[in-house]
Amino acid sequence: MESLEGVLVQIVSGGVTDMGRVRSNNEDSFRIVNPLHLFVLSDGMGGEAHGEVASSLAVETIVKYCSQAKDDSGATLIAESQDHWSEKTKQLQSAVRAANLSIFESAQKHAEQRGMGATVTAAWLNEGKLSIAHVGDSRAYLLRSGSLQQLTNDHSLVAEQVRRGIISPQQAEESEMQSVLLRALGAHTDVEVDVDETAIYSGDVLLLCSDGLTRMVTEPEIAGTLQAETNPSAAAQRLIDLANDNGGLDNITAIVARFQDEPKGWLSWLRRGSAKKD
Repeated sequence: MESLEGVLVQIVSGGVTDMGRVRSNNEDSFRIVNPLHLFVLSDGMGGEAHGEVASSLAVETIVKYCSQAKDDSGATLIAESQDHWSEKTKQLQSAVRAANLSIFESAQKHAEQRGMGATVTAAWLNEGKLSIAHVGDSRAYLLRSGSLQQLTNDHSLVAEQVRRGIISPQQAEESEMQSVLLRALGAHTDVEVDVDETAIYSGDVLLLCSDGLTRMVTEPEIAGTLQAETNPSAAAQRLIDLANDNGGLDNITAIVARFQDEPKGWLSWLRRGSAKKD
C-alpha cells in the first residue's frame, strides 16, 4: 500500500519480456522491486558486443544503489543535481550515473564488450510522487482518465529531427535511422540523465517499455490495451502479443503498474473505524 494525498492506494504491477520474431537473443532486462515501488527497464545494444550484459548491469546497478539509498537520506550522490528535485529523484539520477559507469568500466576491462551500451528508463514512487530517470529511447507513459501521456523524450536522431521540425512524426516512423541514439549508457564515463517528477493519483496506470513495443504498436493501441485489461501482467503480455503480431522486429519489454483504490473489505473497514476513534 502507498499513501497518495492521504488515501491508501494499492499498487499492482507486472512485467513481460520477449525476444520478438526476428532477433536470436534478448538484450532487454527489467526488474520490479515491490518493497521499494521501483521499476527499471533497460534495452541493451551491441549484439556481439554483449548488449544483454550492458542491460543487465544497468538494471542491477540501479536496483542495488536504490536499495542502499532507501533508508539513507545522506547517500552519496554522483555529480550535482538541481536543488528543486526531491531526494529520491536525485538518488535515482545518481543510480543511473552509477549504471553508466559500471557499463563503461566493464567494457574497458573486457575487450569483447567494447562498444556495448544500453538505454534505461526507471521509475521510483515515494509518498505519492513518481521520480523518473531516463537515457535513450525506451519510454515511460502514464495513462490517466483514458489519456496516454509520454513522460520521457527519446534521445534518438529522428526524435531530435522531429523536435527541430526537420522531419515530421510520420517520416520519423518510416525512417531507417530510428535506431541511431544520441545518448546511451556506457559510451563515456559520464552521461546526461533526464529526470522528472509527477504526482500519482488513484486510477493512474504506468507503462515502461522498450522501443520494440513502440515501433510496432501505436499509442492509441497501447492506451486501449491498458484500459481494457486491468490485470497488469496480462496487459503487458497483450502489448507484447500485439508487437509480435505486427512483426516483432526487436526485443519487446513492458512493465505495467496500476495505482488503484484500496480493496473494500473488513481490513479497510477496520482502518476507517480506527480513524474515527482518533
